[in-house]
Amino acid sequence: MIAAAGQQFAEHGYARTTLSKIAEAAGVSPETVQGHGPKAALLIAAIETAAVGVAGEDNVLNLEVGKRFLAIDDRDQAIDYLIEMQIEVHRRTAGLARALTGGANADAELDRYRTDLMVGVTGQVRRVMGVLRDRGWLRRDVGFEELVETSAIISSLDTFLRMTDLDGWTASQYKAWCRRMYCETVFATP
Repeated sequence: MIAAAGQQFAEHGYARTTLSKIAEAAGVSPETVQGHGPKAALLIAAIETAAVGVAGEDNVLNLEVGKRFLAIDDRDQAIDYLIEMQIEVHRRTAGLARALTGGANADAELDRYRTDLMVGVTGQVRRVMGVLRDRGWLRRDVGFEELVETSAIISSLDTFLRMTDLDGWTASQYKAWCRRMYCETVFATP
């Protein structure tokens, strides 16, 4: 049902997605959908599930994607892996992010969630950057918090959408740009 809700929100936005439409797409009754919470809760669960496969996990390093990252001991492979994972998350969540933005304008719960989500994403970036720092792969001439913020901006969905949707870049062009930006601004020269 969360997948059906996510599809509806991504295709129709928050305002035009109803619990009845979600129920129809999921092949369940509207009462079953209502049992999973209000519409805002369904959007939140859909975003988290689309992004990382589960709702409510606080540490990306505990997830399979994080465990695979932790197993990589080569700097260049780690950079490529992080960029690939970032692109995949962006592809899965772009429509939901648009629905969240639209919903946050009318729903205080979604507005709070959007703020908390941005803080949470920065926290996840900080965790990943901590691993990279501990491996000695980050620049030492720039403070750690600045490197975290720089990475959060490079890897943000807003940056991805601007470059791919608005500016028409291909995923390959975006990937090459990300790699160059990370190598020039965040990572130490090998």
